[in-house]
Amino acid sequence: MEKLNTEKSKALFEETKKYLVDGVGSSFHKAADEEYPICLESGKGSKVYDVDGNEYIDYIGAFGPMLLGFCPEAVNQAVIKQLALGSHLSATTTDLCKLSKKLTEIIPCAEKVSYQNSGTEANMHAFRLARAYTGKKKIIKFEGQYHGWSDEEKVSIDANFVSELGIREEPNKLFHSKGQRHEAADDIMILPWNDLKLLEHVMQKYSSEIAAVITEPIMCDSGPILPKPGYLAGMRELSLRYHIVLIFDEVITGFRTALGGAQQYYNVVPDLAVFAKAIAAGYPFAAIVGKKEIMESGVQASGTFNANPIAVAASLATIETLEKGEIYERFESLGEMLTKGIMELGQMYNITLFCHSVSSIGIIVFGMSRPAEDFRDYIEKADVKTYQLFVKKAREYGIRFTSRRGRIYLSSQHTEEDIIQTLQVIKQIFSEIGGDR
Repeated sequence: MEKLNTEKSKALFEETKKYLVDGVGSSFHKAADEEYPICLESGKGSKVYDVDGNEYIDYIGAFGPMLLGFCPEAVNQAVIKQLALGSHLSATTTDLCKLSKKLTEIIPCAEKVSYQNSGTEANMHAFRLARAYTGKKKIIKFEGQYHGWSDEEKVSIDANFVSELGIREEPNKLFHSKGQRHEAADDIMILPWNDLKLLEHVMQKYSSEIAAVITEPIMCDSGPILPKPGYLAGMRELSLRYHIVLIFDEVITGFRTALGGAQQYYNVVPDLAVFAKAIAAGYPFAAIVGKKEIMESGVQASGTFNANPIAVAASLATIETLEKGEIYERFESLGEMLTKGIMELGQMYNITLFCHSVSSIGIIVFGMSRPAEDFRDYIEKADVKTYQLFVKKAREYGIRFTSRRGRIYLSSQHTEEDIIQTLQVIKQIFSEIGGDR
């Protein structure tokens, strides 16, 4: 199996660094352990193509949005039609009314909707809504979960060692950027995830101060980590009991686990939910949805580009596509084919790993033969170095996975042939890295 040549990517990165900070548009675009990122020219279906002319089967999906694959025809046509009418209008449109109505029909918690342009902005809006509605200030978030890059949000999203997190009952607040105002997170409370007993203790003790608890229904950003049976339902019951707003961050799970998000998949309905990434199949767009009385608590959605008509058109086309055929059944089938195949190869080459899928989201963790219970469990036991080596080798053989995080994104354009080819590459990689891992 021949490795790909990426010298043009290397040269382009060196040139770009002269003008662009760090040589990338986002910190997500280059892994810390990469000498240089692959510079892409185009994407089509389940594949992307770099400046050296190499083809890759892609499981990054632009970090989540490309649920329908790259250049989906229905979305392209909807965008082209809107471009002829105007790229931006800053006004209510017929399509905006149509989309808003549609979201209230397909998302269980959505009685009213509001719009922003990214998951970061949408979660900021959700925080403000919860505080306006309850009159309280504190918000519980969980270790290892990412809800955006603002000063208040970007807290305890990562760690290298469990010791950094502090004691389980009262974790440290970890900050991750220079220039970040630590006092902005004074009202953020950090807890380990998947621990219902501890959550109940904290909610009971501070119920008069806690406005909301925000969670990823599946802890996708670090791990990823699945909710324990009954955990989400238990969180729902506790938040109702103590009059605390339950927010589901469905930026990743929204549309990927089910058309109505993870709340539909797990049959647990939050008070508020945030959707972004896949909601517009590659266009910058985010929605905040929830109970009418919370959504109408006096918080206005401001922003010049909110409800941009191109993104609205793309979102409508995305939903219409997902409502046709048996896309979610196909996700389950392909996800099982891929993750089961990886597990079997791990056993064949005596490599310890856990691999699982939930609809279009896959999980792969080295060093563990079971799902991680929480972020601390993941940090302590996951073999991140082997995963990084796996990602590097896969890229060299024309398969793209997310660096370090262990997420696998499927699209509606992935095929059985893609999975077969991917498993062949993984077999080659496992034969090279050897067993007892």
